[in-house]
Amino acid sequence: MKPLNDRVLVKRLESEEKTAGGLFIPDAAKEKPSKGEVVACGPGKLNEKGERVAMEVKPGDVVLFAKYAGTEIKVNGADHIIMREEDILAILD
Repeated sequence: MKPLNDRVLVKRLESEEKTAGGLFIPDAAKEKPSKGEVVACGPGKLNEKGERVAMEVKPGDVVLFAKYAGTEIKVNGADHIIMREEDILAILD
């Protein structure tokens, strides 16, 4: 799958199974993680002059994104999100 323009395909990373104190979190109480790994990127969007602006993220980057960003899809049975690059808040080291 290759996203178009400034869209990014992100695979959600699994959330923590237990708290810092060692308590296990049941599935019903877990929030969807807002951290994921970039799987694929589009070529970037066009500026006013018609020039392509390169993406700042690349496949393999671990990113932090807005809680309700993008559209959830399933790819090969795994949950992914397709979103615009502007919905990504940060690249994590």
